[in-house]
Amino acid sequence: MPPPQDGAHDSAARVPLLPPPAPRRAAVRLRPLPLLIAAAFAASYRLLFHLAPAPSYYQSLLLSLGSNDTAAAHLHALTIRPHLAGTGANALAAAHVASALSSHSFPTRLTSYSVLLSYPAHRSLSLSAPDRDTVLFALKQETYAGDPYDAVSDEAVPTFLAYAASGSVTAEAVYANYGRAEDYAYLAARGVNVTGKVAVARYGKVFRGDIVRNARDAGAAAAVIYTDAKDYAAGKAFPDGPWMPPTGVQVGSTFKGVGDPTTPMWPSSEGCERLSVAEAMSSDDMPGIPALPVSWMDGETILQLIGGDVAPKDWQGGDGAAAYRIGPGPAVLNLTYIGNETMVTIQNVISVIEGREEPERYVILGNHRDAWTFGAADPNSGTATLLELAQRLSELQKKGWTPRRTIILCNWDAEEYGLTGSTEWVEENRAMLTSRTVAYLNVDIAVDGYGFYASATPQLDELLKEASKQVQNPNNGTQSLYDLWMASNSSPLIGRLGGGGSDYSAFVQHIGIPSVDMTIGSDYAVYHSLYDDFIWMEKFGDPLFQRHVAVASMWGLVALRLSDEEILPFNYSNYATELENGALDISESVLGVSVSLSPLHKSIKEFRKAVLKVDSELKALQTWKFWAPWKNSPLKVRDINDRLMMTERAFTDREGLSGRPWYKHLIYAPSLHNDYGAQVYPGVDDAIQKAKKTNTSESWQSVQHEIYRVSRVINQAALVLSGDLT
Repeated sequence: MPPPQDGAHDSAARVPLLPPPAPRRAAVRLRPLPLLIAAAFAASYRLLFHLAPAPSYYQSLLLSLGSNDTAAAHLHALTIRPHLAGTGANALAAAHVASALSSHSFPTRLTSYSVLLSYPAHRSLSLSAPDRDTVLFALKQETYAGDPYDAVSDEAVPTFLAYAASGSVTAEAVYANYGRAEDYAYLAARGVNVTGKVAVARYGKVFRGDIVRNARDAGAAAAVIYTDAKDYAAGKAFPDGPWMPPTGVQVGSTFKGVGDPTTPMWPSSEGCERLSVAEAMSSDDMPGIPALPVSWMDGETILQLIGGDVAPKDWQGGDGAAAYRIGPGPAVLNLTYIGNETMVTIQNVISVIEGREEPERYVILGNHRDAWTFGAADPNSGTATLLELAQRLSELQKKGWTPRRTIILCNWDAEEYGLTGSTEWVEENRAMLTSRTVAYLNVDIAVDGYGFYASATPQLDELLKEASKQVQNPNNGTQSLYDLWMASNSSPLIGRLGGGGSDYSAFVQHIGIPSVDMTIGSDYAVYHSLYDDFIWMEKFGDPLFQRHVAVASMWGLVALRLSDEEILPFNYSNYATELENGALDISESVLGVSVSLSPLHKSIKEFRKAVLKVDSELKALQTWKFWAPWKNSPLKVRDINDRLMMTERAFTDREGLSGRPWYKHLIYAPSLHNDYGAQVYPGVDDAIQKAKKTNTSESWQSVQHEIYRVSRVINQAALVLSGDLT
């Protein structure tokens, strides 16, 4: 559906004729005469026709308007109490976001969906072993002396794993390291039978839903996931330090699917077709076995009573920890989990700043609001940053700015359960978004630490680098955010959006929208626990809230360049390189096998030719724009912008990945065995993994088929980018 229409703006009276003069310099560098003439002509042209300031003026103004007080105030208001999706507290948080956006006169609405969410009804876990007293675990995260949130901490939902199957299991424990497929393969090779046992695995490496699912596939009757002190308690515990306290528990969802489980592949709109709750819970995307998360203190207690052979060195805990053994037994776990899966209403907040010249083109900014507990870092550092940025955009409007293209600010609900709010909205608005969206810019956790990290579809790589050079490093006033980025030791520098970690998933992987995700910090210890609160952020995450301001500056600057520049700042050269590197990885995986990569290499060659063609056209347009604006045909600009925007769509296939039809993008999707991991050419990789297990001619023929499929979408992308018909 189209965005709501804003009232008409009589902006001409508010637009200054020329931008403010540049700061005076001690010395003046003479410019070549043609440039002086061109600059004088441009200034006279603007003065004569009363044109608005150049986009760069508003970009500079945006960077000057940052307010750490605004970001801090919003974060404090959003984290007063726990606000899990579907609760009254989260509805109040939605009202706060909607009120803040509406206060800037941005047309704002709540978009609601009825979806299946999961809550704990009953949990218990006890441990017994020969000649030992039975240990009954409290399964409670403890507050601390002087905790200002002590009175509202009981409002947090008890520790649980959403969508875990209901049931009771009493069985010997087996230690499974990080619960990866290769960890269970190791146990099998050591002769450890997991069938009917309770798998005990530690958080890390892979998505928790994969940990439980891998346990199920190995035959385990139940699973326990704990936070290992080695990974989460390497220093002083909160509130004295940033690390997880002994009773801290990482809760979360185990659903491997995307969106509302009762409406797979279609939106959860009023009166729609639905699966029953029983059908949804029996899906292969559900874990299928009972499971519980526990603290590192409880996890260590369990591991101390598991016997059997000593686990390998890389399965061991930190310095000083007792040796981990793999079992099974003699420790016996008695685990009961009863879940309450119920239909509830969730609310997205949608706010629109309508564009003037191209209102039907959308630049979308998104962040989710729901949290497992207080959510100071995840996700409300991002929500506070979005609201701080909205304040700046409002100030720009008062100075005469109106975006060329429409900017849509989105605050999603129920992301934590399975990217639910954003997915339902994208599914409901698929046709409009597919035809009109320039890019989606996501910030989930804006701040949880020090370094800057970004992921994107490759045509946005250069834009991110350029923008980061204009934003101040929040930790060093003499450097740029780009300098912080270079020092963050991220390899590769820019990640890819193949993983299912946040709300970009529906935009990239389902409908093929160019997208970005960014954050300051990574992998903080109190993630998804009771201790992710305002005090943790104020003491350790961002004491001065300057990092929030930096993320808002980066987010806003990228948005302004995409919304205001006449020619979209896309560069597809890196995409061609990415496709080539992915082909090399496939080549190594099929050595010695009768599989041809010729179709893939040929399609990539065509895509590279299309990149060179569009780059040449862009250079010509930029030259005409400066030296001969009368040659700069609006239809030509529109044509090339449409090609730049729509090329990403061409990488999608209506049938989706084999066995995973919701994932339409054939270049990027989550790894089959790790929902957090990004996989290039995921369909080909899925087929190769299967073929290596079965090693039949039919399975390798499936690999060849997937190579042809991905080659076809690359050819389509080349045609779209070049603007050619065969």
